[in-house]
Amino acid sequence: MPNYRRDLTPGGTYFFTVALRDRTSELLVERIDELRHAVLETLRRMPFEAIAWVVLPEHMHTLWKLPTDDADYSKRWRMIKTRFSRRVEPPSSRTQSQARRSEKGIWQRRFWEHRIRDDHDLQTHLDYIHFNPVKHGHCERAIDWPHSTFHRWVAKGHYPSDWGISEAAFRGRFGE
Repeated sequence: MPNYRRDLTPGGTYFFTVALRDRTSELLVERIDELRHAVLETLRRMPFEAIAWVVLPEHMHTLWKLPTDDADYSKRWRMIKTRFSRRVEPPSSRTQSQARRSEKGIWQRRFWEHRIRDDHDLQTHLDYIHFNPVKHGHCERAIDWPHSTFHRWVAKGHYPSDWGISEAAFRGRFGE
């Protein structure tokens, strides 16, 4: 088994990218309620603060603040992935390796993590998360994507509601 080098800082703030194995799938938004349920159940068992989150059809980005005495984000992701997988049908394209491991073949096995270093790093990742649906062409304005904490951040006054628009929307809006 590989020994991946992970930054394990108790109480750390982390940015994550988690993806489905099938990058053409729309399972995460089609089954958003099951994903929410998996996250809430995990939060009850192993708390963390969800600072920001965006769910796209086949991947998601999130920022978490872990409890001061805890650095086990891997277990939390395993719990979320497992709970979600139990509630949805497995794809028909499961590999032999996945079948041997009793995996449904829904998720990529690994995830990407980055520990937030300072306020600038935090702001950069907040912007990245909230602009991601626009970047991928799912909407023209960040405010239009329903599966994002952007709305919460606008309500807090952190972003204006017209922040994060596509170039085409900007041109249409300002006639350039």
